[in-house]
Amino acid sequence: MESFREKYAENTRQALLETAGRLFAEREYADLSAEELVRATGLTRGALYHHFDGKKGLFEAIVDDLETRAAQRIRTAIDSASDPFDRVDRGVREFLDVCAQPDYRHIVLLQGPIGLGWQRWRELDQRHLGGLVVEAVQNLLDAALIRPYPAALLASAFYGALTELSLTIAETDDRQRAHEQAAGLVHDLLAGLAIGATS
Repeated sequence: MESFREKYAENTRQALLETAGRLFAEREYADLSAEELVRATGLTRGALYHHFDGKKGLFEAIVDDLETRAAQRIRTAIDSASDPFDRVDRGVREFLDVCAQPDYRHIVLLQGPIGLGWQRWRELDQRHLGGLVVEAVQNLLDAALIRPYPAALLASAFYGALTELSLTIAETDDRQRAHEQAAGLVHDLLAGLAIGATS
């Protein structure tokens, strides 16, 4: 049974995540101080450092949560189809839909590399989304539907393309148009690898 202390600690942690999540979604990472974050939550600086070891740790937890939910959405979309090509298409479209969500766009795509540094941001992104790309590529290879390049090479190419497309879409003014064009581009890239496609 959960003790009062444990419940209080979890409530404190959630209060920090929810309040900071709203602020990070509206503001630039560099413009928010640790003091402002705890003041908005009504907690102490000690609570922030106890649960997250500071502003950067809190921001990373928020990015991690958004990436976890994104991966769950993409997994659901992928699992709604049985044909390997259709699974990839649905996964890509769901990924691009996620990238268009204001909170994900601003926190993960625009502020993530700034707040966490490119290397750490990429590690988190790969942890949640990289496996989905590897799985999709392996399924296509196992079904002999695409040319037999090494799986790791194919996964790296598509993960890189999707990452750069997501960042490009996040920074464009007409995101809906860019979203549709990106989905079509990924479809055409994949079709070019299909067995029987002309080189």
